[in-house]
Order: sequence, then structure tokens, then C-alpha cells
Amino acid sequence: MNLLLISIAPGIAISWYVYHKDRWNKEPSKTIIYAFILGALVSFPSAFLEVVIDLLNLFKPYRDLASLFIYTFFGIALIEEGAKYYVIYKFIYPKEEFDEPFDGIVYSVMVGMGFATVENIFYVIPGGYVVGFTRAFLAVPAHFVMALFMGYAFGLAKFGVKPEKYLTQALFYPVFWHALYDFLILTNIWYLSILILPIVYIVGRWIWKRGQRLVITEKGEENKYD
Repeated sequence: MNLLLISIAPGIAISWYVYHKDRWNKEPSKTIIYAFILGALVSFPSAFLEVVIDLLNLFKPYRDLASLFIYTFFGIALIEEGAKYYVIYKFIYPKEEFDEPFDGIVYSVMVGMGFATVENIFYVIPGGYVVGFTRAFLAVPAHFVMALFMGYAFGLAKFGVKPEKYLTQALFYPVFWHALYDFLILTNIWYLSILILPIVYIVGRWIWKRGQRLVITEKGEENKYD
């Protein structure tokens, strides 16, 4: 029971934080829950596809760092972020409730945290407390960072003047950063692995600050989105 709580707590906490940061035209709770559930559900086909790729050895053996990055990009990041992108674009993006740029971040985070919570359960319960606390400070916040990139771009795509450009960015940037995160873990090289922390926290803070500007823009304190 304690491991289950440790598994779900980080995703719920981040979701709660972002939801309460959305003070300007707050989103309906039913749509928030809907987005979270979508993220949780899409984690299952994503995990299945990753297992199939591993069983087929499509990207193995990893002969060098370049081939390892190709694996993390196409064999992990594109699958997971692509699944999140699909459910946001298909089921959230067209909704009337998505009526301001910052909503892109709110809904993307909910989808991302739903995904991360289910993933966390399958890692933490068999892995134990060390895995649980490690993932609480790295893996789940990393999913949050990817969601920030995706949601920021979705918000600009829907309300800006260059939707094709930002819809492309909504997929590419989360995939790139996700691939880099997993690449640094799988290298098992300590001086590369320590770069995970700045990716999760410094890059995350940077894109969060950019996201907050969307709220300022909507209030008319900045120019229209370019």
C-alpha cells in the first residue's frame, strides 16, 4: 500500500499544482480528470509497443552512443510522446474548454501525469522504495517537463498565427528532450548521467516561465502571439 501511494503521489501532486496555477478561467474539473485518464490509458499501448520493439531487437545492439540515442529517440521517446500527442490533438485540442493558450499546458500536464502515474506504478511496486523516491524526483518531473514543451506549443498552435509550425514543435521538442533524458540514463556513464538534473529542473523552469507568459499575454499585457 505504501509503495502504491509513493507511485501515484508525484503525478497527483504535480497535476494539483498546475491546476491551481491556472487561476485565469480555470478549466472544468471533469475535463481535467478526462485528460488525466486519457494519459493513463494510452500508457498501455505505448508500453506494449516498446516491449515488441525490444523483443524484435529493432535498435540493438547499441554499438556506440549514436546508435543508443537512435534507440532512445525512436524506440522510447517517439512512442511515448507520440501517444500523448495523439490523445491531446485528437480528444483535447478540439474541445471548447481549450479556450486560452495556457490551457495547452494544463491539459498536456494532465495527460503527461496520467501517463507517468501508471508507468510509475509498474516501476515502483516491484522496484521498492529507492526506485520510488528516485523516480519521484527525476522520472515523473521529467514527464512534467516534456508536457510543458508539448502544452506550450499546443497553446501557440491553437491561438497563434503559425499553427503548423507549433504543432510540429509540440511533438519534436518533447521527443528530443525525452530521448536525451533516457540516453543519459542508459549510457551508465556517471559524468553524463549527472546532466539529467539540469535537464529536468533548469530546462523545466525555463519552459514553465515561458508558459506563464501566455497568461500575461492573454490579459493583454503583451503583444499577440507571433
